[in-house]
Amino acid sequence: MSTPRRDFLGWLGASTLFAAAGAPLAAAPLAAAPRRGPSPGPQPVSSEWEMGWVDRLTGKYRAVFDGPAVSEGDVLFRAVMWRKQHNEVYKTDPADLNAVVVIRHEAIPLAMNDEYWATYGVGKETRMKDPRTKKWMTVNPIRATPPDTPPRWADYSLERFLEQGGIVLACNIAFGMIVHNVATKEKLKDRDAAVARAKTMLIPGIVLQPSGVFAVLRAQEAGCNYILAS
Repeated sequence: MSTPRRDFLGWLGASTLFAAAGAPLAAAPLAAAPRRGPSPGPQPVSSEWEMGWVDRLTGKYRAVFDGPAVSEGDVLFRAVMWRKQHNEVYKTDPADLNAVVVIRHEAIPLAMNDEYWATYGVGKETRMKDPRTKKWMTVNPIRATPPDTPPRWADYSLERFLEQGGIVLACNIAFGMIVHNVATKEKLKDRDAAVARAKTMLIPGIVLQPSGVFAVLRAQEAGCNYILAS
């Protein structure tokens, strides 16, 4: 059966756009918790972590999409697809749909901008080639859609998802790998400086959380249904 993701990849010209060579690192899926009503939960006692996203979960229908692997960008595609299909079936008011995307584990490069992808050779590292140029990807393939993208696929990007009220969270533990890469390449001995530099390449609007596990479970506590999307 055709899916928006596969159709979109077909339009781009190759099903290997997001494919990575070799076996992915193992990432245990988080178990889906029984659906419960929304809970306000505890109030943060530290200002280190941005938790305002929880207060934005006010819709009748809520879901958290768990993305521990790059996996052809499934975590984004399934979140966008769910919103579109819910609207198609029920004519749902967009304000009643809350979609939370969690980027964690080996998927963390998906949270980074094109500068990071180009500078740190993410395409080569993950064996991702641009189907148009046949060269290693130098841009984050799900950050934004190309200018000539047909209208039906225009919403399938992180930037568009964020513009439409989607919530994207990233694992700070996995982000540590990004910090390490930055510190090594730019010879930054001070960790705070490396963290600050790495954050300049985090896609604007993506919110770091203590861990991806924390983010997924906090979203469930706030009433989100869970799906492993990678």
